[in-house]
Amino acid sequence: MTLNKLFLTNFRLHENTTLEFSNNLNYIVGGNGQGKTSILEAIYYLCTTRNISQSSDQEAVTFSKKYFELNGNFKDLTTNKTKVFYDNESNRKNYFLDDKQIYRASSIIGKFPVVTLTPSDHSITMGSPADRRKFIDSVISQSSDTYLKILMEYNKTIKQRSSLLSQLKDHRSAGLLQELDAWDLMLAKNGAEIIRHRINFLNDFELFVKEAYHNLMEEVEVPEIFYSTIQISDFSKIEEDILSALEKRRKDELIRGTNLVGPHRDDFVFSINGLELKKFGSQGQHKTFQIALRFGQFFFMNERLGRKPIFLMDDVFGELDTYRANKISEYLKDIGQAFITMTDFSNVANLSINETDRMINVHGGVAEYVS
Repeated sequence: MTLNKLFLTNFRLHENTTLEFSNNLNYIVGGNGQGKTSILEAIYYLCTTRNISQSSDQEAVTFSKKYFELNGNFKDLTTNKTKVFYDNESNRKNYFLDDKQIYRASSIIGKFPVVTLTPSDHSITMGSPADRRKFIDSVISQSSDTYLKILMEYNKTIKQRSSLLSQLKDHRSAGLLQELDAWDLMLAKNGAEIIRHRINFLNDFELFVKEAYHNLMEEVEVPEIFYSTIQISDFSKIEEDILSALEKRRKDELIRGTNLVGPHRDDFVFSINGLELKKFGSQGQHKTFQIALRFGQFFFMNERLGRKPIFLMDDVFGELDTYRANKISEYLKDIGQAFITMTDFSNVANLSINETDRMINVHGGVAEYVS
């Protein structure tokens, strides 16, 4: 899958920008605050309906303007036209696919698969368990509609159950406790499916991460990913194990008024040569692991979906030494289409660029092709 054209109107600094891309590597170069990352942000909007930075849609509107509009042409077996239109006054965002409005974001997730590698990825290896769950869930969701639906249902269950526990903390009643029993069954049912999906996913995904890590470093370092979840007695009886754990923690949950059991509290532990990365990894190992995770995600999704995702890389080369920059540049030749932002042209000499790649210079929201 490739993105051939992109149109930005009143988006950040881009009042009226039109871009045509190479099917291979697209280097987007510009100083800080000039609008280069906004191009990646626009692509992410079209692929997911959401903002890559998680900031509000309102913040993306050009100053003094009333709306922003993004248009893109994706080409796979067929060509698809996509549009995101956000109106500032009504605070409403609309997504259109081939001129037909799409009302549910879940209908788009996975339609235009995308992989992002940004400085914020440090939270995956250095941050909280929630950051790692978010990463894993996003990869599985883009490659499995079933998982996305189960995850959405599970999150609704957790929200409802949390509200009920909050009520029970202040007022105990037989009726509310019976209602809690019903939510326990729902949590266990969907929670067990989530755990099974995650286990099966990691069995495959870890192999892609190991291969990516080796291609990037060529060192005798073996990355591993461990799934930390409830104690499982039997793969076919995870639901019963969750119910048992809920029974043991019910008193604590009632006292604290919050959900204490389920896959929403799980973690994924990254290690190198048997040593936990978060505790013992160097800064270089963290960065390499983050990059390997994203390349692993790309090739996993490519195999699972049967088409190449779009790869977005935001200012990654500025954080790397010459060796790692060269290795990633070489590895990118296996990717296909990618969009790579850089702050200046000084790093270009360290990269492997061929005649089919495109260089784009961005200054003050104006994009120009560089020959």
